[in-house]
Amino acid sequence: MARNKNSDRENGAEVVPISGAVLIARFIYLLFGVIIALILLRILLLLLAANRGNALVDFVYDFSGVFVAPFHSMFSYIPSYGASIFEISSLIAVFVYALLMWGLAALITLGARRTEV
Repeated sequence: MARNKNSDRENGAEVVPISGAVLIARFIYLLFGVIIALILLRILLLLLAANRGNALVDFVYDFSGVFVAPFHSMFSYIPSYGASIFEISSLIAVFVYALLMWGLAALITLGARRTEV
């Protein structure tokens, strides 16, 4: 059933158009959410010693490896595929990207009205 604009106004609900800043913030949440999800999947696959010969596992390792690479030099170890391992650097990457996501979205929506966010 389609909503009628007049019935929304009669009920006291105000239709507020979404600003560009809010749309950009939502895109940032989506983009960083996908990156964080892939890194978390990487952590799970490494813990389970997933076979890198599998196309999906190889894609997750390669794609998430781009985002985890800056954090590898924090600890002195070499990534090992095919053996169960817990990558601390991947976990730190999740926290850093989550903070970056939150900070960018908050900065962009700083001037937006509270009802839009």
